[in-house]
Amino acid sequence: MLQLLPEVVVDKILCPSMMCADYGSLKDSVMELEKAGTDIFHCDIMDGCFVPNITMGILDIKAIRKYTNKLIDAHLMIENPLNKVDMFIKAGADLIYVHPEAEDHTKETLNYLKSKGKLAGLAINPETTVEMIYEMLELVDYLLVMSVNPGFAGQSYLEFVTGKIKALIALKDKFPYKIIVDGGITLMKIRELSDLGVDGFILGTSVLFEKEKSYLEIMKEIRGL
Repeated sequence: MLQLLPEVVVDKILCPSMMCADYGSLKDSVMELEKAGTDIFHCDIMDGCFVPNITMGILDIKAIRKYTNKLIDAHLMIENPLNKVDMFIKAGADLIYVHPEAEDHTKETLNYLKSKGKLAGLAINPETTVEMIYEMLELVDYLLVMSVNPGFAGQSYLEFVTGKIKALIALKDKFPYKIIVDGGITLMKIRELSDLGVDGFILGTSVLFEKEKSYLEIMKEIRGL
């Protein structure tokens, strides 16, 4: 069993990707996802510079925060995140992921997040190697492994990333981070990666949203894998 916070224990950390939610009825979507067993509401923040897309922002996190007491993460796909993390902290994010590819002093950002009492997350692109981030791992609470190139929903899982996931799992005895995989996550991938030792998953259009089944039915199926 895995711990999110000291008082919360789950077998898989399930994180619906809120960029895929129905914003015409956001309150209902958040409440349905919470009842279905959401562990972390995942918010993708894109600035159109670090990645070629613009998605969620401060107001979206504030809106989701109004309707849930569950953890909210902010995946910052933005340039120079250290200059902007305070805005997301104030908006209500509990866990903030930053990309080492987006700034020169990522360890400073991770330390700053911890000093503010937040969970420090590191998100890494498919081509970023373990060696490139090794010295940062001691500061990481959550490690978001991108299994697609960041920027757009609906992409297919890049199989070569599995080797890196295995290497990062092997380091968990030394660095007690949780590994979350993001991109092209299907039921088959959840089963395969859970067996390897992955802690949780970002759930997007490949498995959760825009389906005929309810969120509750799908997440029950995931829990049973």
